Amino acid sequence: MDLLVIIGYISSVLIGISLGLIGGGGSILTVPVLVYLIGIDPVTATAYSLFVVGASSAVGSVNYFKKGLVNLKTASIFGLPAILSVYSTRKFLVPLIPQELFTMNSFIFTKEMGVMVLFAVLMIAASISMIRGRKETNTEETEQKFNYTLILLEGILVGVLTGLVGAGGGFLIIPALVVLSKLPMKQAIGTSLLIIAAKSLIGFLGDISNREIDWTFLLIFTSISIVGIFIGSALSNRISGAKLKPAFGWFVLLMGIFILTKSLIN
Repeated sequence: MDLLVIIGYISSVLIGISLGLIGGGGSILTVPVLVYLIGIDPVTATAYSLFVVGASSAVGSVNYFKKGLVNLKTASIFGLPAILSVYSTRKFLVPLIPQELFTMNSFIFTKEMGVMVLFAVLMIAASISMIRGRKETNTEETEQKFNYTLILLEGILVGVLTGLVGAGGGFLIIPALVVLSKLPMKQAIGTSLLIIAAKSLIGFLGDISNREIDWTFLLIFTSISIVGIFIGSALSNRISGAKLKPAFGWFVLLMGIFILTKSLIN
């Protein structure tokens, strides 16, 4: 087995550990690992990432369910437009994107480059969110008032972005749940995991008819990531995830800049 592939499998454990330890963010590394270490083409990598992120988030949400920190009503209202848009994006929009988006002299900007550039921009945005940290506001139960118009628009936006780049988008969902749905922070995190799991897995279903899936690899990679979640959850009792998140954010920022530069230069 190639050394980079071995490192890729090891990285899948680290992705799970980061999810279990800091409660999110780690899934954004799935596509870079699949592309640069495993050697999967970017568009297929975003499809595989949906499955990995969806399964991992589903496992991660179990503890929140047990603690009563998942708001099913909010998950339904916010999740439905996200689910519909991510499925539609993978099923219809992604196949419609031309292989060559535009040319400039001898430079050809391809579909794969576009996916990775968009993904890099999303990584940089997510890293800024992690570096700045979340303000622990709205920690008390308050009467929920839904801003349905903004929730619908936010759900569609998150769904399209998830469909295009294969990332969970928790850094977009959690603030939206706090601000637009008036959820306490811990409930927002638990509810976000459920939404991410549902929209990612259903979005993946939209891809099954568009490409061949290497199920053996995908299930092994996902299983290793899930093992990492349990390791990260165990470590979280000894290590403060809140303190690690800014450092992890700087790493994600550097990765985003690297991917952006590499995509445009190549």
